Amino acid sequence: MPDPTPIFTRTFDFLTWLLPITNHFPVAYRHTFTRRLLDAAFDLREQLEAANHRTGAKRVACLNAADESLDKVRTYLRLAARWHWLNSGQYQHVAGMVTEIGSLLGGWLKITSS
Repeated sequence: MPDPTPIFTRTFDFLTWLLPITNHFPVAYRHTFTRRLLDAAFDLREQLEAANHRTGAKRVACLNAADESLDKVRTYLRLAARWHWLNSGQYQHVAGMVTEIGSLLGGWLKITSS
């Protein structure tokens, strides 16, 4: 199995970037939209951690759950950009982070599923 460490580093960096950014989202949406975005991001990280502690079909199930969480994160970030809560530079930066996480996750899933 390839070393899964890079995905943990990238998700840590992603969370470190994301948390302070969401403090600038409108206060009216902190308990709805912002909470859902952060929950999806933390779920992603926790599902990856769970996958790292499992093998076989249980690992695949955790990785699939992580992939679902990543899809939610992508959707919420696109909405935040559409509503101008992220400027274009911020969105490009975070989209690159999410794309890299997705590639690492896809690679891990492919190796695990084979």
